Parts: sequence; C-alpha cells; structure tokens
Amino acid sequence: MAGNTFGDLFKITTFGESHGEAMGGIIDGCPSGITINIDEVQKELGRRKPGQSSIVTQRKESDKVQFLSGLFEGKTTGTPIGFIIPNENQKSADYSHIKDVYRPSHADYVYEQKYGIRDYKGGGRSSARETVSRVVAGAIAKQLLAKVTINAFVSSVGEIFIDKPYQALDFSLTESNPVRCPDRATAEKMEAYIKDVKKQGDTVGGTITCVLKNVPIGLGEPVFDKLHAELGKAMLSINAVKGFEYGSGFCGAKMKGSEHNDLFNEDGTTKTNLSGGIQGGISNGMDIYFRVAFKPVATLMQSQQTINKDGKIVKMQGKGRHDACVVPRAVPIVEAMAALVIADFYLKERLNRQ
Repeated sequence: MAGNTFGDLFKITTFGESHGEAMGGIIDGCPSGITINIDEVQKELGRRKPGQSSIVTQRKESDKVQFLSGLFEGKTTGTPIGFIIPNENQKSADYSHIKDVYRPSHADYVYEQKYGIRDYKGGGRSSARETVSRVVAGAIAKQLLAKVTINAFVSSVGEIFIDKPYQALDFSLTESNPVRCPDRATAEKMEAYIKDVKKQGDTVGGTITCVLKNVPIGLGEPVFDKLHAELGKAMLSINAVKGFEYGSGFCGAKMKGSEHNDLFNEDGTTKTNLSGGIQGGISNGMDIYFRVAFKPVATLMQSQQTINKDGKIVKMQGKGRHDACVVPRAVPIVEAMAALVIADFYLKERLNRQ
C-alpha cells in the first residue's frame, strides 16, 4: 500500500490499523533545537480522542503518545521523530457481522477489490483512527510555527449554520462545548440536533472553517505547488471530507470582478480579503481561511441494503460504537493538516533564501 507519507521537507509517515496494537508515525525533516511541549501535544490528542462527550463514539482510548526517538531533553535533535499511540479499547467482535459483507459508502468493497484482502475490524487503515498520528505531527508543526495561529471550528451541522463572519467570533469559546462551535446559541442547536439524529440511528455531516493568522508572505509556488492546492490536498485526505473551498470559494463565482477584487492599502495589505490570504498560489500576509465539508458517517444503526462477497443482495445494520457526527472531533485534525502544509512550505522558503 503506497501513499502513507505526507509532505516534502516536513514529512509524516503514519502506520497502524484501527484494531491493531498501536497507531504511530515517523516525522522526518523537523529542524533541530525546537523546544517541544509534550503536554501541548497531548492536549491536541485529547481534542480528537473518542469518548470525550455524549455526542461522539464511546470507544474509550487515552491516546497517550509515546515518543521513541528524535527528542532529547525536550528539544528536537533533527533526526526522525518516532512515536506510537497504543490502542487500548478494541472490540473487534463488534465487526464480525461485516466479515463477508460490504458497508454502503465505506471503503470495504474497494479495499478488497484493490488488495484482495481487507481488515474488517474497524476498517483497518481506512479507519479515521489513522488521523491520531496526524494530530501528533500537526502538534509538532504548530510548535515549529510559533508565530502562526491556527483556529478551526464547526461552522455547520446539517442545515444549522453560524450566521456570523469568523471575524465576529471568539475562538476562545470553541472548546467550551462538545460541538466545538464558538457561537453558544448555534452550538446548543447543533448539539440537540446531533443527539436527535443519534436517537434515530442515523448520522449527519457538516462543515469546519479554519483560519490561519500571521502566515508570512511568500509561502507557496505559483504553478503546480500552489499553497491553496496543497491545503486542498491535505483536507481532502481526511476521512469523510467531500469538499474544500478557500476565500470567497464558490460564492466568488457569482460576483463581478469589481466586487471581488481585493484593493490594496499603502502598506501592501488589502481592504477586503476575498482572496483568502492567497494570490497566485502564494500567501500574501492576510488571513488564510477555508472551509471543509464532511459527509455523514456511513455506519448507521439502521438496516440497509448491501451486497456480500458472493454478490448477493443482503440486509445489514451497524453495530458497536460510532460517531453520529464526526465533525466536532475533526476540528483538531483540520488544524493539524493545515499546520503540516504551512510547516512544509515554511521550510522550503527558508531553504530558498539560504
């Protein structure tokens, strides 16, 4: 299986299966001498871990990271940073009913067609548990990018949207509720809706908005390696993501150029920021903001029609512990992937200027 590594200079390779002994990763290319706060890394993992509230999967994992290499006396050594996160609460029996059937809208069928074998226990590598390793790497990248702030939040669940621009939101409120929405009134509606959907044995999707501030001018390349293209690739690599837009996004397609152009101030900043902080594939120093769309979780606690290994139509129903809405737990994953992209381009630009 190829495609387990992300990044060019700042690289993360992940390994492990959902119901294996551990998840883990190797971070390569991190400069030496960076002070790493392990508590901050663990804090990021705590934001992603299962069982943290009544609206997410009740799988209980401490997600305690164990660093194996690359750190000495609290600082990076410049060598590969190896780490593992043990799996502690697997219930493989919950998946015995899908051993010979394929869950609709899951990777089950294509995995078996491509590789001739699949790990049906939790989905193996296709499980969103793989993202735990990304969060570790992203937490390291955030500490490399000390001046850059990255704030993601749930901006919609189903048809419930925040009706305020991100500039009017207080990001310190994002962690004040289980939905990770910085608008209290909207968060309450979202939480109630997720609970209602869960009672029905159903699932719901939503969107996450991410805002990056203090990104230096000049990150990104103008042709194939555009900054927004790499951010899009990073976000679309996350389980359940179905869409990515930055700046004005699809709304910009409805506008005239006279409405859409970001006019300059004398200091090089712009009066508006419909470009989303990126022009010509290169960061311009303004806020970078984008939105990521997540589909509803495919495993339902309802009976659905599917096929088995013999190609026969059968009925199946989800069992075990699953998220009714994956979006709240995906907030730190979106931040992590954004940090990995910016860290990679930051190191490239630093190399170009040497």
